[in-house]
Amino acid sequence: MSEATQEKQAAEQPTQPTQEIVVDDSNVHAGYANFCRVASTPEELILDLGLNPNPYAKGKVKVQVSQRIIMNHFSAKRLLSAVATALNRHEQTFGKLETDVRKRVRAPETDQSPSES
Repeated sequence: MSEATQEKQAAEQPTQPTQEIVVDDSNVHAGYANFCRVASTPEELILDLGLNPNPYAKGKVKVQVSQRIIMNHFSAKRLLSAVATALNRHEQTFGKLETDVRKRVRAPETDQSPSES
């Protein structure tokens, strides 16, 4: 089939209507979370977000969940892809994000300046 015929057929095919998403954030409530619990049912994925006031405490710690996001697994997979892309861009710009706090902690430097003679 010639290139001209292919172009003609492509032009004759009905075009799919496109969707333009307009985000209205006039009623958004921003929050901060350093805790996330993920649960799942066969139909939904559930994200509980909250603030752990002392993330390095020992023993029992009560975390107040302030937001619960419930979505289907298709939306969750799209969210996973979008967050992974954003994190990859961040790491390309600013360096690797180490999630193991023990690898991030540095021992305090002691001031061992050479003694004056």
